Amino acid sequence: MDWFYVKGILILSGINLMAVLGLSLLTGFTGLFSFGHAGFMAIGAYVTAMGTMKLGLPFIPALLLGAAGAAVVSFFIGRLTLNLKGDYFCIATLGFGEAIRLILDNVQYFGGARGWPGLPVVTNLTTVVIVDVIGVVILANIIRSRHGRNFKAIREEEMASQTIGINVFRYKMAALMISAAYAGVAGGMLAHLLGFIQPKMFQFIKSTELTITVIFGGLGSISGSVIGALVLTSLPELLRTFASWRLVVYGAAVVFIMISRPQGLMGGTEITFTNIKKLFSRFFRASGEKAGGGGR
Repeated sequence: MDWFYVKGILILSGINLMAVLGLSLLTGFTGLFSFGHAGFMAIGAYVTAMGTMKLGLPFIPALLLGAAGAAVVSFFIGRLTLNLKGDYFCIATLGFGEAIRLILDNVQYFGGARGWPGLPVVTNLTTVVIVDVIGVVILANIIRSRHGRNFKAIREEEMASQTIGINVFRYKMAALMISAAYAGVAGGMLAHLLGFIQPKMFQFIKSTELTITVIFGGLGSISGSVIGALVLTSLPELLRTFASWRLVVYGAAVVFIMISRPQGLMGGTEITFTNIKKLFSRFFRASGEKAGGGGR
């Protein structure tokens, strides 16, 4: 396994991580399950491509334009769907994701179903790492702020949050728009990694993968989202020697984790210096107790 191959997996993991971070805010911290984030990735990809190809913008401004485009579309989607509860919101977002894909299939300005080739290949590992770090820092600061506490309050009990004065609809809208912007950045980076985009790249299965990654890493955990994106993006590639069976093994591994640890890998906790120190303290304390017991 050479470095070029490993670098490709890391880049894909970083791109998926951006979308997963946004979905983590919406699902893990606010409690809204979405199955339409592939649609926001598609919007980000096509708007970013339009920025570089049609408007002649540099990559980073075009990427920000893609994020803004996804956020603006999410605002209108949110106005229509955020009053829906539970499964109805999930179904609405699923329909949105598929509608975006079908619309792009029929818009010849963007290449239609044949796709849009010839995009500049400018996404690299350095860019992805920098964007991911910025994304993690921004999300961590949001979660630690008063607004983050309000997101968590809505997740735990929406009615009680409304009672104590939290504008539930406004915070849901903010979570959806931030989440969509993250997905738009991921879509823009993916488009300029492959040099080609096609509507079928953003099917329902992509939204499902993102949601599984958030749950796998642990709802309400940024660290879990990072670990989940790295593990679930690289696992199918590491299992490539199993040929057609690799996705079966991948699915079985995900099911095993969900059964054995339903709260996800991190279970809502974060990897911090304090938590690592506590973990080592417990380990050494337990080792000392075993050694003392053996001496008796």
